[in-house]
Amino acid sequence: MKYAALVYYQEQLISAMSDQEWHDLNQECIAGVERLSAQGSYLAGEALQPIDTATTVRVRNGETVITDGPFAETKEQLAGFYLLEARDLNEALQLASRIPPARLGSIEVRPIRELPPKAQTGEAS
Repeated sequence: MKYAALVYYQEQLISAMSDQEWHDLNQECIAGVERLSAQGSYLAGEALQPIDTATTVRVRNGETVITDGPFAETKEQLAGFYLLEARDLNEALQLASRIPPARLGSIEVRPIRELPPKAQTGEAS
């Protein structure tokens, strides 16, 4: 089963790191991805740019509203994600606990919801 492991931390903690601390954390993350890949648990993942680069899009009553910044002000910001393959939630949680930024913030683990196949012409949706 596929799980998303969403990485959250306070960007101000990262900003306060020395260049060497930031480098070391990134190297730890790279090594973690290599371990997950070697065991067949890593499917994909990406780190995100800081929240000051975010833009939020909403469509309400057919009108598109674009706002600079993230959707909501929060204590921790979404920093990236891992797409994991795991037997069950317990294994996904165990894998997520080894993601290095878990020490700085939190990892939200959620099962992936598969979309149904595309409806054929004439089928009810």
